[in-house]
Amino acid sequence: MERDHMKDLRRYLALKYIQYLVLSSSNAVSTLLGLLGSAYTMILLHSAKVSSKSTAVLISSLAQADILVLLSLVSDVVLGSFGAAVPPAASAVARILLTANAHVSCVLLSCVAFEAYLITFLPSESRPLRTVRNARLLCRVIWALVAAECALFLLDEHLRAGGASSPSPSPLGLLFQLCGVAAALLRSLSYILGILLRIINVYIYYKIFFSMSPRSRLKSK
Repeated sequence: MERDHMKDLRRYLALKYIQYLVLSSSNAVSTLLGLLGSAYTMILLHSAKVSSKSTAVLISSLAQADILVLLSLVSDVVLGSFGAAVPPAASAVARILLTANAHVSCVLLSCVAFEAYLITFLPSESRPLRTVRNARLLCRVIWALVAAECALFLLDEHLRAGGASSPSPSPLGLLFQLCGVAAALLRSLSYILGILLRIINVYIYYKIFFSMSPRSRLKSK
């Protein structure tokens, strides 16, 4: 009997929704399950058994985001071997990688939810938008924005570790103040956006569930 690969992808999405949009913080069990699920999903999507659609592109990018978790774990192991000799800015790399993973994953999961909404309520009207090309472009934009965000966080950590914390009229002091303000605003914005994405995802799947329920009842009659 042939395995239902679409059902596997739905289980993977459910796991990711729980990991990033339900749990307040990831734990060792959810992280391990997420890594294993992402590895299986990448293998599955690169096989000829799954058609290349916009949803598959988004899910593939979601699975690839877990590479950042692996890099974070490797960074922790490598930096841990140096002990107290590790500079503070370097020790922040692992944390920033996890932040990038969480932000990319939350946005991509929301994109998958929004596409499910379009498929359910506007299937014909949204078909020109739901293309593989647009999905790839969207993934590139998301990764670029998160990379810029993490570069700002890393620069802020480096300037703090460099001892530029005291106000100074020099260009370096002004750069520190600007980066500090921008990083603080971006952290606040990310927190607010995370809450909004959770609410939007719940609303979308609430609408989809109750729109599908009457159809299921009609089919059962």
